[in-house]
Amino acid sequence: MMKAQYLLDTNICVFLFRGKYDINKKISQVGWNNCCISEVTVAELKYGVECCSNPLANETILKAFLEKITIIPFATAIDRYAEEKAKLRKAGKLVDDFDLFIACTASANNLVMVTDNEKHFDRISKLTVINWIER
Repeated sequence: MMKAQYLLDTNICVFLFRGKYDINKKISQVGWNNCCISEVTVAELKYGVECCSNPLANETILKAFLEKITIIPFATAIDRYAEEKAKLRKAGKLVDDFDLFIACTASANNLVMVTDNEKHFDRISKLTVINWIER
């Protein structure tokens, strides 16, 4: 089995669950075994389930997804996070901590970050970003 190559941002996962932008097709093209998410994304997705109008149905969808995808521990990115947050702070260009942890997880693990939020992550060094969304 090949090592994952793509780290899916939370917004990509939400689009997948909602059946938008052919995300399922994109994941199938690159292979599920080449995709992963950060533990931080798991936390954000679980929070989303708690806040939604139909938590039971969405919890079922999320559980099936989490059984299928590789989850990367955020501990792999702690040093990278500290380095990048200090750099961004000095430059006056802070990024939300959860987003920064997700991006640093991609960077620290040599993964391509898949997101629909390219502008937000342009500030982060040593990060390759792609957008699978075609509008």
